[in-house]
Amino acid sequence: MDKIDKEQACRSDRCKKQSKVRRNDARVAMLPCKKDVDSELLRMGVSQAGIDIMSPKGVFRTVALRDVPIKAALIIKQEMLAKGGEAALPYSAAGLSMESCDLLLMGTLRQYERVVATLLLQPFGLPAIAKQIECALANYDKGPESMSFGGRTFLCGERTYIMGILNVTPDSFSDGGEHDTADSAFRYAMAMLEAGADIIDIGGESTRPGADPLPVDEELQRVLPIVKRLASQTDAVISIDTYKAEVAERCLDFGAHIINDVSALRGDGDMASVISRYNAPVVLMHSKGRPTHMQADPTYECVVREVYDFLAERMAYACERGISPCNIILDPGIGFGKTPQHNLEIMRRLAEFKSLGRPILMGTSRKSTIGKVLRKPVGDRVWGTAATVAMAIAAGADIVRVHDVAEMAMVARMTDAIIRGWRGEEEGHGS
Repeated sequence: MDKIDKEQACRSDRCKKQSKVRRNDARVAMLPCKKDVDSELLRMGVSQAGIDIMSPKGVFRTVALRDVPIKAALIIKQEMLAKGGEAALPYSAAGLSMESCDLLLMGTLRQYERVVATLLLQPFGLPAIAKQIECALANYDKGPESMSFGGRTFLCGERTYIMGILNVTPDSFSDGGEHDTADSAFRYAMAMLEAGADIIDIGGESTRPGADPLPVDEELQRVLPIVKRLASQTDAVISIDTYKAEVAERCLDFGAHIINDVSALRGDGDMASVISRYNAPVVLMHSKGRPTHMQADPTYECVVREVYDFLAERMAYACERGISPCNIILDPGIGFGKTPQHNLEIMRRLAEFKSLGRPILMGTSRKSTIGKVLRKPVGDRVWGTAATVAMAIAAGADIVRVHDVAEMAMVARMTDAIIRGWRGEEEGHGS
C-alpha cells in the first residue's frame, strides 16, 4: 500500500470513529426547572416513581442569604456539605470574629429539601432561616398565583400582559403633550386596546428625572376625565400612575382598578389605607430618591440585592397595613435612581426577583439606558425596547409597561411561545 492509500485509509478510520461518537450524541441539556426535568424523564419512559425521586436531583439552585448569625451560618455550611452541596462564607468567618455574615448556598433541590428538614430541628434561629430558603425556592419555581381585577383573571406564568402607557402630561420624557385632551387621550387608549393592551396605565404627573411635583388638583384635572370615559364606555382594566392618596381614591371611585405607585407607598401616608379599603392591586416600585434628584450620582454596593431588599421591605409594610399580598405587584424601577450599568444588571438578573413570589412588572420602554447603549433618540428606541421586553419575559416578567403596544404585543406573544410554550391557537393566521 503506497503512502497516499495509507493516508486515505487513516482518514477513513478517523471518520468512522467520529461517526460512532456522534451517534452516542452527548450534550448539555437545558433543563432549568423541575417541570423541564420531569418532561425529559417522562419522554425517556422513566416511571413516575423514578421521576419523583430523580427530578429534584436534576435542578441546581444557588441561594443567597444575608446577615446570618455566625453560629447559624456555620451549621448551615456543615449541613450543606453533609448533604453533598456547598456553602460559601467569608474567610474571616472561620475565626468567629464576626457576629453575622452572608452565605451563598449551592445545591440541588433534593439537597435543599434534606438540609431544610435538618435545619428545622436546630437552634440559633435556624428554623426561620430554613423556612425562608424553602419559600424562596418554591416562589422561584412555582410563580405567583393568578390575580383577578377589572372583571378579568390574570393568569400569571401562562402569558405576559401588556400595560399600555397613557401620559396625559405636557412634560413626560417620551410622549409629553401628545394626549393632553380627553378626546385625544381616549382615542389613544382605544388604539392601544385594539393593538393588544391588557391594561391602560394613566399618568397625570411626569416622573422623568428632574420633574417637579404636581399639585393634587391639577393632577385630578388631567386624569379624571379619561378615567370616567374609559370606565363608562369600555371594559378596559385601568391603572393609575400616582403616589397621591387623594388621586388614587378619586380614580378608584370612578372605576379605576390598579394603583401604580412609583414611591412604593412612601409618597403619601394615606395611600396604603386607600388601597386596603378598596382591596385594589398595587404596583410597588423601587426608586432611589424623588424625580427631582434621583439621577444625581446614584450609588449601590450591590444594586440587585438592595433593590430586592427594598421591595421585600415595602411588601411587608403593605401587608402590615392591610393590603393583601395577593394584590401586590413588584417593579424594580428601571431608570429610577440608577445608572445604565445598574439598569442592565437588574435586567440581566431579573429572575432573582421571582423569589419574592409576586408578579413582576418591567418598565423599560424607550428609556435612556436604551438610548445610551444604542445612541438613539427617544423616538427611535423601539427595537432596543423589544430586546429588553423579550429578555424580561424570558427572566420571568409577568407584565411589561410599554409605549409601542402593537410592536411589543407581538414581541411578548413570540417570546411567550418560546419560553412558556405554544398550544397552536389561531394556527394558520400566518407562517
